[in-house]
Amino acid sequence: MDRRHLPLSARRLLALLALAAGPVLVLGVLFVLPVTGMLREGFVVDGSFAPGGVLEVLARPRVHRVAWFTLWTSGLATALSVVLGLPAAYALHRLRLPGRSVVRAAVLVPFVLPTVVVGVAFRQLLGEGGPLGFLGLDGTPAAIVAGLVFFNVAVVVRTVGVAWESLDPRPGQAAAALGASPWQVLRTVTLPALRPAVVGAASVVFLFCATAFGIVLTLGGVRYSTVETEIYLLTTTVFDLRAAAALSVLQIVVVLALLAVSARLRAVPDPTAQRSVVPARRPRRADLPVVAATVLVLGAMVLPVLALVAGSLSVGDGWGLANYRALTSAGDDQALLAPVTAALATSLRTAVDATWMSLLLGGLVAAIVTRRSHSRTERRVRSSLDAFFMLPLGVSAVTLGFGFLITLDRPPLDLRDSPLLVPVAQALVALPLVVRTLTPVLAGVDDRQRQAAASLGAAPWRTVLTVDLPVVWKPALAASGFAFATSLGEFGATSFLAREESPTLPVVIFRLIGHPGEMNYGMALAASVVLAATTALVVLVVERLRVPGVGAF
Repeated sequence: MDRRHLPLSARRLLALLALAAGPVLVLGVLFVLPVTGMLREGFVVDGSFAPGGVLEVLARPRVHRVAWFTLWTSGLATALSVVLGLPAAYALHRLRLPGRSVVRAAVLVPFVLPTVVVGVAFRQLLGEGGPLGFLGLDGTPAAIVAGLVFFNVAVVVRTVGVAWESLDPRPGQAAAALGASPWQVLRTVTLPALRPAVVGAASVVFLFCATAFGIVLTLGGVRYSTVETEIYLLTTTVFDLRAAAALSVLQIVVVLALLAVSARLRAVPDPTAQRSVVPARRPRRADLPVVAATVLVLGAMVLPVLALVAGSLSVGDGWGLANYRALTSAGDDQALLAPVTAALATSLRTAVDATWMSLLLGGLVAAIVTRRSHSRTERRVRSSLDAFFMLPLGVSAVTLGFGFLITLDRPPLDLRDSPLLVPVAQALVALPLVVRTLTPVLAGVDDRQRQAAASLGAAPWRTVLTVDLPVVWKPALAASGFAFATSLGEFGATSFLAREESPTLPVVIFRLIGHPGEMNYGMALAASVVLAATTALVVLVVERLRVPGVGAF
C-alpha cells in the first residue's frame, strides 16, 4: 500500500518509528546486549536456565555483609547530606550574600569531581600525617561516609535551593503575622511545601551513594566493600564472574526500584513548580545561625581540596613542584606503562569522543520524545521510547563495564581492541544527563512555531535551524560541558575497559596509589589536582552559561 494513502496518524507514527530506529538500534547493541550478556552469565549454565547459582551467591555471608554495609552507609550519608545541605540551600538561594553566584558555582564542583580524586583527597586529609590524621579515621567506614557526603551535598543544595527560591513567601509571612515563631514557620509551612524537593533530592543522593565506586574503592580497599566495589573485586581479583553477575542482577533490581520510587515522588505536585523566582533578600539577625552553618559546610567542603593541593606540593621536608615534574615519568619501579601526561591526553581525547557521541544521541532522543503527539498511540510510543532511552540511568557504570567486558569480545562485535570502546561506554554513562538537560528545553518550544515555519515552505532541517537551534544551543553547550566533565572523571566502566598502554587519568591515579613508594603517592596527588582543576574549570564555564534547570539533578 502506498504510504501516501495511509491516514495522517499512521504516517506520523511510521515517521516517529523510523526516526527512533537509529537510537534504538544503538542502545540495543551497546547497552541492552551487554546487560543481557551479564544477566546470562549469572542465570545460564551450559545453555540451560539455572537460577540456583545466583541464589547461592546471594546466600553467602559476605554478600549479606556487603549489602548491609551498602545500605547503612548510603542511608547515613544521605541523612547527613540533607541535614547539611538544607541550611546552605536556604542561604545560597534565598539570601543576598556577597559572592553568592560564585559560591553557588563552587558548591557544584565536588559533585562533578572524579570519585577517585575525592577518595585520594580524603586519604590525604585523614591519613597519617594529614591535617586530621589525629582523628584516626583513615581506612574506617566514617571516612567513606564523609567522602560520600562531600560528594553529594551539592545535590541537596542545588535541588532544594531551586525549589526554595521559587517558594511563595506569603504563607510563611502570614503565619509569622499570626504569632508563629521562625521554627514553627519552618516546620509547619516551609518544609511541607519543600517536601517533594527534599524527598526527591534524598532519593537521588541515596542512589548515588549506593552506586558509588571510586570513593569506596579508594577509602575502603578490600576491607570495606559495597555492592559496586564487590563486583569489581570479584571480576578483577577473584575472577568469579558468576558471583559478579549475581551481584549485578541484585544491583539492577535495587537501582531500578529506587528510580521508580524517585520518579513517583517527583510526580507529586510541587507547589513551587509554576512560580517565578522570588528575589533574594538581605540577611537578618535571625538568619545568622543559618549563615554560620553554611560557612561551616563550605569550609568542610574546601578542607579536603586544600589538603590535596598541599600534599601535592609537599616534597620531603619542604615544598616544591617535584611531584608535578614527575608526571612525565613512569613512577617508582615503573609503576606505569604510560606517564600521567599521556594519560591526561588520552582522557581529553576520550572525553571529546564521548561528548559528541552522547550529545548526538541525546539530542536526537530529546527531539523524539518532546515532539507533540497527535494520537493516544503516538503518545504511548513516545512515553515508551522515553523510558527505554533512560535505561542507562538504572544500571551502574561498573555493571555496564562488566557487561561490555563479557559480551563485546567476540565477532561480529569484538571491540576489545577498538579505541572507541571506552568513549562509547562513557557516552552511555553521560547519555541520561544530556537527555535530561535538553528534554525540558525542547519541550518548552511552542510547536506552533514549527508549524508556522513549515507552512511557509521551510524544510524540516531549516525549521530546526530557525526554531529549535536558537533555543537549544546554550543548553546544548551546557550539556556538552557536563558530559565532558563526566567523561573526564568516569572510573567505574573505564576501570574494566581501559587498555594497559592507554589508560585514562582516573585509572592511572588509582594505579599509583596502589603501588608503594613516596614518589608514586606524590604523583597520584599531583595528578589528582590536575584532573580536579580540569574538571572544575569545565563546570565553572558551564555555570557561567546560567541555563535554567541545568545541573538541577
